[in-house]
This record gives sequence, C-alpha cells and structure tokens, in this order.
Amino acid sequence: MILEVAVIFLAVLWVATVAMFMAHTKRLRTLATQQVEADSLRDQRIRELARRLENYQGGTVKMGEDLHELRSIVAPLPDKITALEQRDPSTLSFAQAARLVSMGASVDELTQSCGLTQAEAQLMSKLHGNN
Repeated sequence: MILEVAVIFLAVLWVATVAMFMAHTKRLRTLATQQVEADSLRDQRIRELARRLENYQGGTVKMGEDLHELRSIVAPLPDKITALEQRDPSTLSFAQAARLVSMGASVDELTQSCGLTQAEAQLMSKLHGNN
C-alpha cells in the first residue's frame, strides 16, 4: 500500500510538474511574442529617426551652401563701402545740387549748401532747373 501511495504521489507530482512546465513554456512564448513586437516598434522608430536625421542633415547642408553663397555676395561690400567713402566729394555735391535744383533751390542756396561756386551753381540751375 505504501508503494501504491508513493506511485500515486509521484504521478501527481509528475502531472503538476508537466503542468507547470507547460504554463512556463506558454509564458515564455507570450514574452517572446511581446519582445518581437517591441523590437519591431523599436526598429520602426529607429528608421523614422534616421529618416528625420537625414532630412535635418540635408537642410543643414543646404543652409551651409546658402551661407557660402551669401558670404560670396557680402564679401566685396566692405571694399565698395570704402570706395564710396573715398569717392570725390565734388561729384556728391553736384548730385546733391541737381536734386536741390529740381526741388526749386536758388543759386544762393546751392552755393551755401553744396559748396559750389557762383558759376557752378548758376550752371546747375540752368541745366536742371525748370526755366
């Protein structure tokens, strides 16, 4: 009788072990499936981030090219400003005088504001005036 009880006990123990093994195997399959789904989502996110990074890099390269183009446009400006500053002031006076004559300035006003001689002011008045 002890032998029969021992066999029954071992059979019950074996069934319980098999049931626990089956439950553990099922849980491992579920975890493996969840891990595959998580890996898939992670890989998709990595691909999306890589695409966005490529877009940012492309934009940065384009911005660099635009900055290089602007630099080539702006580089000669200091020389042009210097040339304008060193330009003959008499040409500026004649341009200013022509503008003043078109606005109706008199010969005396031209001599005072532009530093022209009386003859130059009369000439500007005749050339650009409404007379």
